[in-house]
Amino acid sequence: MGAKIVEGDIDFVIFFWDPLQAQPHDPDVKALLRVAVVWNVPIACNRASADMIISSPLMVESYRRELLDYESYQEREIEQEPDLILVASN
Repeated sequence: MGAKIVEGDIDFVIFFWDPLQAQPHDPDVKALLRVAVVWNVPIACNRASADMIISSPLMVESYRRELLDYESYQEREIEQEPDLILVASN
């Protein structure tokens, strides 16, 4: 699914999962959510958000999804924080 999102073949995702139950595929779920956010694809994980996506006027209109430029984000300088020194006292 993530590859289809990246290729532009998926316009939105409805993905119901049980947040109260540990899933053996948790890393896959997080990866799917991350890809959807990075590629600006609406993702619904509950009935309310799915209803909003499906009933949106944008479902029957042309919609041009904006993609963010992450290149400058990836190339940014990251300041190193100074090492913390812990001092124990009695």
